[in-house]
Amino acid sequence: MSEQRNTELGDFLRSRRAALTPAELDIPTYGTIRRVPGLRREEVALLAGMSVNYYARIEQGESHQISESVMEAIANALRLKDNERLHLLRLALPG
Repeated sequence: MSEQRNTELGDFLRSRRAALTPAELDIPTYGTIRRVPGLRREEVALLAGMSVNYYARIEQGESHQISESVMEAIANALRLKDNERLHLLRLALPG
């Protein structure tokens, strides 16, 4: 995956993560101070059924062989619409 696509993928995932709140997804929050808008990486990873480290590597463009099933899990966790899912897959999958 090219560096530009890695950057676009990370930007897209961060924007979608920022668009959701824990309250929307019935995720318990601990404390009142959040350093990021929307969901934390840990919350997306939990919803997607993967490790926080793996999700962070994907978002940071450090994971180069991402399966379609992993991307579908992330899309489900982020509640992506059909056009957003297609965009995510285009950014993440080769070819």
